[in-house]
Amino acid sequence: MMSQIAMDEALFSRENLFRVFDNLDTGIVAHDTSRRIFVFNREAERITGFSRSEVIGKDCHEVFGAPLCGSRCSFCDGHAFPGDHAAYPLNLVSRSGEVLQVEMSVTAMKRADGSLWGVLAAMRDVTDLFNLRLKAEDMGRFSGIIGNDPRMLQIFQQIRDVSQYDFPVHITGETGTGKELVAAAIHSESRRAGKPFVPVNCGALPEGLIESELFGHVRGSFTGAVRDKKGRFELAHGGTVFLDEVAELSRYMQVKLLRFLQEGTFERVGGEQTIKVDTRIVSATNKNLKKEVARGDFRDDLYYRLNVVPIQLPPLRERRNDIALLVHHFMEEAARQYPHTAPRMARDALGMLMDYSWPGNVRELQNTVRFAIVKSGGGEITPADLPHEIRGEVALKSRRGPARKLEPDTVAQVLLRTDGNKAKAAKLLGVGRATLYRFLKEYPELYTG
Repeated sequence: MMSQIAMDEALFSRENLFRVFDNLDTGIVAHDTSRRIFVFNREAERITGFSRSEVIGKDCHEVFGAPLCGSRCSFCDGHAFPGDHAAYPLNLVSRSGEVLQVEMSVTAMKRADGSLWGVLAAMRDVTDLFNLRLKAEDMGRFSGIIGNDPRMLQIFQQIRDVSQYDFPVHITGETGTGKELVAAAIHSESRRAGKPFVPVNCGALPEGLIESELFGHVRGSFTGAVRDKKGRFELAHGGTVFLDEVAELSRYMQVKLLRFLQEGTFERVGGEQTIKVDTRIVSATNKNLKKEVARGDFRDDLYYRLNVVPIQLPPLRERRNDIALLVHHFMEEAARQYPHTAPRMARDALGMLMDYSWPGNVRELQNTVRFAIVKSGGGEITPADLPHEIRGEVALKSRRGPARKLEPDTVAQVLLRTDGNKAKAAKLLGVGRATLYRFLKEYPELYTG
């Protein structure tokens, strides 16, 4: 019988350890505090497209570059590895140019005295799972955004695609549709994820301060400038600036922004030194910028600089079947924050929420759920617990005729997924069976079972 010492020697011999790594279905990369790679298994070769002989003994930054060794790389810029473990998603472009969805898990490796001598990174390729869930329309959420409507799944795919590039993105959509969430998702899915994400509400900053806020100022440049101050673009160096309500910028500030987009340089207010930063720009507005250009309120050259990759967010009333999903998320969120509550939504109350027009979109829905939780005492939410404007609008609709809660395309897709099981379909759609049955009477071609 093999002794424990013999077993340890066999297990921890270099050759046997590498055999273990090569038989894992997870990519393994290990490097020391100088970022020199000394472990690179077979699955890591497959995921990255690099062979072991090309990377062993080399600095990971020199071999891979971003995003694999971007701002989240251990010991990047001389900084020590924070904590003992880190996990995060990553969009990786392989050597062949294929975009892969990867889950990274990085663990500190320490000596007996506790000092750090390297890190071990495990990467799992989940691209097929991601694509399968998109095709099956079964995502639910992506990078903090809730949604299962086909239009939202298209948004998820757009975020994933555009995150691989630094091209400017312009997001349009009504107030409350989640434009900042999408901008943050683009940042977090990109190689810039470890660097700052800096949001700026262009409509909320006074005209006299916005130039200083964006570009900074030097001491003495105006009354109250008692010290040098960095602007948002400097603070976001290496990361992303999100310019919300960009249509509110004055013509003067539009010229300043245009120059920055063209050259990547600016001067602080009152300063003479030209500063260059590496910052990605994502902008958003709830206005139609083309109409603003036609009216002469927005520069056409700036519009074309910002609108390189457009993303249009649908209003909540056009993706009603996400309402039940969002309500469930907001109630779970409240239950975690206030454990003494156990919010539940009565079916007729949910029906009212699905009938409402939601001019304030997802933000209004979130506020409505919070209001109802307070009014219900943290228990079951009934129609009486909903705001009066919701009850009033739904009551008016019911007097005019049945409200359209469901959409034929969505119902057809759900029936296909449930193999024609109407009870399961009604549950997925967030409506009662009677509601679905009445709907199918109007659209008999959707159900042949």
